[in-house]
Amino acid sequence: MSPLLRGPAESGGATPGAEAPERFPGFDVMEEVERWDAVTAGVVLSRLGPAPRLEFFTITEEAIGRALFDQLLDQHDDPRVPVFEMVDARLAAGETDGWRYADLPEDADAFRRSFAALDVHAGDAFATTYADLDWHDRNDLMQVIQQRGSEDWYGLRADRVWSLWTRYACTAFYSHPWAWNEIGFGGPAYPRGYKNLGIDAREPWEVADRSDIDPVGRGDEVEYARRRHAEARTRQLGQADPKGPHGVGQELADRDR
Repeated sequence: MSPLLRGPAESGGATPGAEAPERFPGFDVMEEVERWDAVTAGVVLSRLGPAPRLEFFTITEEAIGRALFDQLLDQHDDPRVPVFEMVDARLAAGETDGWRYADLPEDADAFRRSFAALDVHAGDAFATTYADLDWHDRNDLMQVIQQRGSEDWYGLRADRVWSLWTRYACTAFYSHPWAWNEIGFGGPAYPRGYKNLGIDAREPWEVADRSDIDPVGRGDEVEYARRRHAEARTRQLGQADPKGPHGVGQELADRDR
């Protein structure tokens, strides 16, 4: 590997977190960097550099957002993909998906309002801030919001907010080389391309899965168990009366003062 191409921000086969064994042991997508064109390599390498300075979110919103994205992406410990910083940079630059729901504000305002609502909901349900909740209580609160569907949630439609959060979170997470290592993705196909297409037809640089257990099926089982376990808790927390938009707006205004 050329030191010039690899640069100081090495991947080293890193995957997010450090608890579970690697699914693709020894795989490092950055070993393919010399097979990408210079522009593509530069873009990918930049994602391994220091996280950009925050420009959009406030200090209060930072505490909420970091806790929320960690929860959504199950990032318990380091190394973490810097999802919060990546979302902050997008919003500061006005780089949205180019569309929005008609019944949800513009993305920047929707994030501010939904983060404020999340803190108010945590206060109503647990008498504390969202960032101060432990992992399991945050998870229960997420279940409440997710299960509201098209119902009102503190002046916002719950499923629209859920879509906003998960869309930005997943876009950021799966653009990072550490996430590629986690799923065994070989990175950009240009100009190298792929030649061994089809099931169980690996490319020379690909690594066999550590286990032949279908992760999708296993994930479904775990999700089902979580939902069953959280049903009683969800009903309890769901009894908190969601405030209207003026309540959340006042909460945000009070913090700004």
